[in-house]
Amino acid sequence: MRKFFANKRAEIIRKKSTTELKLAKILLRNAIKISTAESCTGGLLSSRLTDIAGSSAYTTMNFVTYSNESKQKILNVSEETLQNYGAVSAECVNEMAQGLRRLTGSDIILCTSGVAGPSLSEGKPVGLIYIACGFKDNLVIREFKLNPRYNRKNMKFMFTEEALKLTLEVLKSTSKQFLP
Repeated sequence: MRKFFANKRAEIIRKKSTTELKLAKILLRNAIKISTAESCTGGLLSSRLTDIAGSSAYTTMNFVTYSNESKQKILNVSEETLQNYGAVSAECVNEMAQGLRRLTGSDIILCTSGVAGPSLSEGKPVGLIYIACGFKDNLVIREFKLNPRYNRKNMKFMFTEEALKLTLEVLKSTSKQFLP
């Protein structure tokens, strides 16, 4: 029964969310470019960003680096980091962010790596995600632990919701001009 209510809550949030629209308005108004490197969100973050008309004005490059191999080849995440900390770690999203910044030169870089479920990954629990959000020279890395009862589809959405909200938070903490 708890799983049912958790997923109903996530579905309501998904239907009512305007987070990507809020972010798009700031990006468009301020001519800010954004790029993403996603793992656990599998392209959904990029999709939400580009669902907004005019998104080509702010979206630079987006990558789905689902496998460890793609994280290494595209973003230069070190094998040592993956072996010592795993793909689902602050250390991994930090290296993803550094690699994405070098590749794109975007104003904002946004990276995700987590466990969408339904089972553990690397011994890490379902609902765990690390998000790296960088704006200019500032990089913020956060760990989030979401309700493990979400089904995979809702988990991915909730991961993207946290990533977009973190991006808004990073922008707003940087300058008053980014407040609504």
